Amino acid sequence: MIATALVLLLALIGLSIPVAAALGVLGLILDPLYSMLPLSRAMGELAWSSNNEFLMVAIPLFILLGEVLLRAGFAESMYGAMSLWLSWLPGGLMHANIGASTLFSATSGSSVATAATVGTVAIPQIKRYGYNEPLFLGSLAAGGTLGILIPPSVNLVIYGVLTNASVPKLYLAGIIPGLMMAGLFMLTIIAGCVVKPHWGGERIHATWGQRLRSLVHLAPPLGIFLLVVGSIYAGIATPTEAAALGVLGALILAACFGRLSFAMLREAIEGTMKTTAMIMLIIIAASFLNFIMSATGLIDAITSSISSLGLTPTEMLIAVVIFYLILGCFMETLSMMITTIPIVAPIMFKLGYDPIWLGIVIIILVEAALITPPVGLNLFVVQSLRKNGSMGAVISGSLPFVFAMFVMLLLLGIFPALALFLPHAFG
Repeated sequence: MIATALVLLLALIGLSIPVAAALGVLGLILDPLYSMLPLSRAMGELAWSSNNEFLMVAIPLFILLGEVLLRAGFAESMYGAMSLWLSWLPGGLMHANIGASTLFSATSGSSVATAATVGTVAIPQIKRYGYNEPLFLGSLAAGGTLGILIPPSVNLVIYGVLTNASVPKLYLAGIIPGLMMAGLFMLTIIAGCVVKPHWGGERIHATWGQRLRSLVHLAPPLGIFLLVVGSIYAGIATPTEAAALGVLGALILAACFGRLSFAMLREAIEGTMKTTAMIMLIIIAASFLNFIMSATGLIDAITSSISSLGLTPTEMLIAVVIFYLILGCFMETLSMMITTIPIVAPIMFKLGYDPIWLGIVIIILVEAALITPPVGLNLFVVQSLRKNGSMGAVISGSLPFVFAMFVMLLLLGIFPALALFLPHAFG
């Protein structure tokens, strides 16, 4: 049963069928093969119940928040400010890529939106200042992954829904690893540009007066972050209500800067509807597949097979890391989370792993999947922003940052408090 399901899934994905359709079709195939009852008749109820969750309302709201900030043009001014503050480091504007991605991640909650937003502004600078193109593109793809780790993260909301873990605690747990990850990405750039100085391109010189004046452009995303995250931990709002507050704050900022218009709102809402529809369809299809797998005993069979291996907690953690790295090469990240977490999480919890710490580890593994070929979504996003050139440059430039993610996983394994300190202190 396990082998059949795995072969069918790989075959459907290999045929380039959209992920949501592949998951749904797999459920429809497994139903008559292994079930005595017509389980597919429960699809309507499952579609409703999987989306009838108050916390899920936060997803379109966080997406809309990022869309408003993007359409209002805050990304370009934010990137310009970051370039003045960080371009003195070896690697120049590549550090602005990471810095701007970190700041935008604190408002968007989406890796794709982060990579697309910062990449649109940054890519024209490659030839202008003579940067090493693969490393520059890799920094954009890697920087975008921070969107699902630094709060407010849509993927952390989904993990919280799937495991009944506290989303506010997950948000707190993502702050330190997220900032450390950004630091590791910057160290990776510095190391590359120290070994190969010509990779760093032409330096941008700025006076302290210019830097201080540019701080006004960093205020909007920081203000939104404080509004969203601060309202949650002040006990004023739930994550869903905080997302609504963030959208309201973004609209007010856009109006104050004279960037609020009907055309901008229409584009932001259209972008939000498209992204939300894609996410919700994957959630519905994955929920249906999980129901079929559970009802036919497939999940129990997988769990029993894994438990019978007799692995120690450390060995099981290593196996989970390898599993996600391999699976991430073939599956889209959101569907990968929804289909695997109901299986993986209970096993890891029984072995004594903290649900909050495990959530951060899984999110970092999902981040790695975003920049590993052949299905790394951020690789395609960055490539789509270029006017010419091969995908190979984006892939080769991203690999050093995958190594940085491994370093972060190792640090989390040795020092779990990196993820658990803030939840324990303020949760």
